[in-house]
Amino acid sequence: MKAVLAAVLTAAAVLVPVNVPLGQSDPGAAAAPTVTRLRDTQLDATALYFVSYDGLVNNESFQLDALLTHQGYQYTAWYTADRSAVLARRRLPDAAWEKAVLPHRLTVDDSHNVISLGISPTDGRLHVAMDTHDTPVFYVKSAAGLVSTPASQSWSASRFGPVQRTLDGVDLGGISYPQFVLTPERRLQLSYRTGRSANGTNELAEYDGATWRKLGRWTSATGSWTAPNGVTSTTRNMYLHGLTYGPGGRLHAAFTWREGNAGVLCASGGLTNHDTGYVYSDDRGRTWRTPAGQLAGTTGGTPVGVSPSLVVDPLDPNHGLMNQESQAVDSTGAPHVVISYVPGRFTQCVTSYAADRTRWGRAFHLFRQANGSWTKREVPVQPGATGRTRIVFDRADNAYLVMPFGRIVSASRASGWTDWTLVFDAAGMNAFGEVTVDYSRVAAEGVLSVLYQRRSSGTTPSPIHVADFRLGA
Repeated sequence: MKAVLAAVLTAAAVLVPVNVPLGQSDPGAAAAPTVTRLRDTQLDATALYFVSYDGLVNNESFQLDALLTHQGYQYTAWYTADRSAVLARRRLPDAAWEKAVLPHRLTVDDSHNVISLGISPTDGRLHVAMDTHDTPVFYVKSAAGLVSTPASQSWSASRFGPVQRTLDGVDLGGISYPQFVLTPERRLQLSYRTGRSANGTNELAEYDGATWRKLGRWTSATGSWTAPNGVTSTTRNMYLHGLTYGPGGRLHAAFTWREGNAGVLCASGGLTNHDTGYVYSDDRGRTWRTPAGQLAGTTGGTPVGVSPSLVVDPLDPNHGLMNQESQAVDSTGAPHVVISYVPGRFTQCVTSYAADRTRWGRAFHLFRQANGSWTKREVPVQPGATGRTRIVFDRADNAYLVMPFGRIVSASRASGWTDWTLVFDAAGMNAFGEVTVDYSRVAAEGVLSVLYQRRSSGTTPSPIHVADFRLGA
């Protein structure tokens, strides 16, 4: 009963009672760091375009990574008009993009079937996982050394191995959301979901520079959870806001649960997502712990299940809470999470998640204090969209939210991240929906690169671009 009451109170709370109209900034928040657009380059004038699940297959913000930097070169990927998977690189900061067309074409019009990239520094390979949604992955890796000494390496499709349906013979089965993560020891991990939405498990695989091996599943799809309306759900999946290694090697994972029983909802047009949870691992994803430090589960053993002990921000399933938003870790090792939903002051029952989120949805900044408590603040700039927001930190721990359509909101570390201000309104970009960002370039250079695709209609191809911003002032 206490958990239900807390969820209702959280949904109804006005955490920051300041609302800034779309396209404007708060004049009292002048301390927020600025951004400066450096350049905007076109990758492809006719990239594949179709809207599915409110998004584009070339530009879903949950991709890790669609854009990344290594050894002074930047890499990206997309599907072009004929559905071919294209890989591209450029020498930073502003050399021309070189393109390589892989012998693979997107199999289905599903925006989940994104292209994700990863790099294994130990052998200098670029890894590609793509075109999967509850299906075997399409996987490709480059020749050894291709990305470790890029200036001396030619760039073409011939530098990549064959398209596989396994990880070099390691069969993952049907998966979704492949995301590459680099450990502090420079090993490459792959996070993925098996099973289906509201009835699936998260798993990990690891590449040591020579071979892949499965570490196993670390979340459970089963267990009972009862909604405020008294309906019980017995299946679910954990939707990750990310997997992020911080200083000291701790692996952070914030998430929301999605229930399998739609009866937990007040209306059929909502989302069964509820609560923001958090777990962490200090042994590279083998053992997972609750926010209080207690054992939550083990990878390949007893998995992490639904439990009040994991919840850091309670919310019932009637507010259109978005899954797979984003997280980042600051230089002190504190995890920060962006979540978005319809606050209770607008409605206690979302009846159409897309329409209601666009009309009433708000973004919230949630972060862990040094004493283990969590602070949550509403961002006073309305997203005005169904989609997700990315959070990025510069090297001074100032925070930047890259919202749908490419708008950027910032807050300073000096203010305790309270002076949120719209610092880039994306006028003229004409971006559709979500965008993706290059975290590795921010860490290396203090430059934020944003991958976005221009709005089109129907299935008419449209240009896809990378915009670069200097962060901080």
